[in-house]
Amino acid sequence: MKIIYIILCIVGFVLPYSQFVPFLLENGLDLNLFFQELFINKISSFFAMDLIVSSLVLWTFVFWEGSRLKMGYLWVYIVGNLTIGVSFALPLFLLMREKQIEKQLDRSASL
Repeated sequence: MKIIYIILCIVGFVLPYSQFVPFLLENGLDLNLFFQELFINKISSFFAMDLIVSSLVLWTFVFWEGSRLKMGYLWVYIVGNLTIGVSFALPLFLLMREKQIEKQLDRSASL
């Protein structure tokens, strides 16, 4: 699973930024235009609302599951979500969660 999560992190970084970088190069960091285009029609608004809700679900999952597993640096996944997106932050968190679970299993097996 770790290899799959790494591949998904890469894809989750490359695909969104392949659309965002050209926007930045053409318009700069024009937040007004960004949000205007984000909600330009019902379909783009649908995807924007889905993304917002998915981000909130991710944040809840990161803090709940990350705290339960005693994972550190949980803020990193929120920053990843805000700067890149759910498509990057979720597989990154799942990758690190796998590693944390393995570490805890190794510790308990050695006891």
